[in-house]
Amino acid sequence: MELPWDAGFAMRAPIFEPLRALARELPDVAWPDCALLNALAAARDARNAAGLPLRFVPQTLRQAAFEEKYEPRIFLRGEVQMRVNNWHDLFNALVWLTFPQAKAVLNRRHYEALCAQQAAGGANRGPQQDALTLFDEGGVIVASTNPELAGLLRRHEWRALFWQRRAELAGSMQFYVFGHALYEKALQPFAGVTGRGVIFECDAGFFQQPPVAQLAALDARLAEALSADERFTATRELAAVPILGIPGWCAENTRESYYNDTAYFRPLPLRARDRR
Repeated sequence: MELPWDAGFAMRAPIFEPLRALARELPDVAWPDCALLNALAAARDARNAAGLPLRFVPQTLRQAAFEEKYEPRIFLRGEVQMRVNNWHDLFNALVWLTFPQAKAVLNRRHYEALCAQQAAGGANRGPQQDALTLFDEGGVIVASTNPELAGLLRRHEWRALFWQRRAELAGSMQFYVFGHALYEKALQPFAGVTGRGVIFECDAGFFQQPPVAQLAALDARLAEALSADERFTATRELAAVPILGIPGWCAENTRESYYNDTAYFRPLPLRARDRR
C-alpha cells in the first residue's frame, strides 16, 4: 500500500539530507506531478547522456519495441517514465535532479548493456547490469577525508568505525544516499536496510563547502567513475553500508550493544578477505 504524500519527508531523518533543498520546492498538500518536475529539470538544465533535455512523463503500458522500454526511452528521447503518486518513482526523479550527471551516465551504460544483450539474441543479464542496477536502486556515496576510516568500512569493521571512532567519523566521513529504493525504504526504516557504496577520498576542506557544492562535486566524481568501463562491472566492487549503523541515522545505535547484531553488521566474508 502506497504511503500518502508527506511534504515534510525530507526533514524527518538525516538520510534525506541530499534531497532537502529540492524538497522545499515541492507542494505542501498534493503530490508533485510531471509538470512541476519538468519545470525543476528545465531550471537545472538537466539532460541525458545524449544531450537531450530531461523530461518526466506518465508511465505507459509495457511496450514490446526496444526503443519504448524504460532505459532506451530515457537515452533516445530523454523521457523518464514515472507512476503517479508513487514514492519509488518520485525518489528516482529527485535523484535525477540532485545527481544529474551521474544518473545520465548510469542510464547510458544501462542502454549500452541492453543493446549488447539484444545483439546477442536476448541473452541473460550480465554482472555489469546487476552492478549498475544495484547501485541505481541502493547506492550510497561515501566521502572520506581519512583513509583509515575508509579502510575500516571496506573491511566491515563496523564497531570500530561506527562506535570506537564515532566522534572522529562525524567530521571525516559523510554518507550521501543515491539509490532511490533506499530513500523509499527510509520512509519506514527496518533493521537490515543496507546500501552499496562507492568511496571517494576527499581533501580536508571538503566538508566545509556548502551542501550544494558538495553534491555537485560528488555528482561529477560519480559520473567520472561510472564513465570508466572497467568500473561497476560486478556487485562485489560495491562496499556494503549498513544504513542504520551510521551515527545519528537511528536512535537505537547510540548503544554499543546495537552493533552486536552480526546478522546486520556482517563481517567481511573470508573469500573477500583473501582478495584484500
